Amino acid sequence: MKTPVLDMRAISVTYGGRVPAVVGVDLKVRPGEIVGIIGESGSGKSTLAHSVLGLLPKAASLQGEHFDLAGTDMLSAGRGTLTALRGPAAAMIFQNPMTAFSPIHTIGRQLTELLWRDRDQATGQKRERIVAALRDVGIPDPIGKLEAYPFQLSGGMLQRVAIAAALLMKPQLLIADEPTTALDVTMEAQILHLMRTLRDTAGVAILIISHHLGVIAEICDRVAVMYAGRIVEEGTVETIFRQPGHPYTRALFACEPALIPTGARRLPVIAGEVPRPGGTGCDFAGRCLFCEERCLNCAPPWATAAADPSHHSRCHRSMS
Repeated sequence: MKTPVLDMRAISVTYGGRVPAVVGVDLKVRPGEIVGIIGESGSGKSTLAHSVLGLLPKAASLQGEHFDLAGTDMLSAGRGTLTALRGPAAAMIFQNPMTAFSPIHTIGRQLTELLWRDRDQATGQKRERIVAALRDVGIPDPIGKLEAYPFQLSGGMLQRVAIAAALLMKPQLLIADEPTTALDVTMEAQILHLMRTLRDTAGVAILIISHHLGVIAEICDRVAVMYAGRIVEEGTVETIFRQPGHPYTRALFACEPALIPTGARRLPVIAGEVPRPGGTGCDFAGRCLFCEERCLNCAPPWATAAADPSHHSRCHRSMS
């Protein structure tokens, strides 16, 4: 089995020393593997992704037993090491493309600066690489767009530029935080095809965060479900979508628009709100239709399904 590009064990992120955002997460992503993370807003998905690149704010503290990115111990890495890792080891497609670029510099200049490590390449060669990357993500007139400023592009087009920027750095791990949110269905399909091609031809590992369950089902090999800062279920995409083991996962699927029965008069919702992570008992107990007394008083174990050793769920019922 291939050595993981990303290997996290018992990783936690706390803000201000008091507010937990990620709690005890174990996660591995291997070369050539696409892993999806799903969950409601506020479940800790983006915080977990930002921690991989060392992009957490100063108020955040990162702790854990083991955190390895491309052979580097991230728990002891200094600022210089983190800077060197961004790009070759891991690159990220951010959720909001409008804040990913400087508004006062052209697209061409900003993309060229990403290639500062390639000192052996002439400016013309870098320009050719940038134009090819923009063309790959469906940018019309890529040469002309080099002179454009970010505010001159639509949100969808700027998202494509952000994806091209990440691919330019040829990362071992590509982190995509809602990469298709601003795209129409045609461009979404093109971007997903591009990601699969990148995985198949270059062996790039991909960690994708999305609320769009259709995207996760189409592109991912494995899925991790996050709730209140924890991963509550993990397994292959086939297992998670066909036989979800955690009540929260089943509740998420019930709210998927594509799965709502035709003619339904009410849209299904998960009652209540995501609680602050780190509480007593099961974090989902207050919203769960199958809640028992033990769910309120005892944290559920990380259980492995008897029929599938790769399927794990953090629920008392999975042990019954």
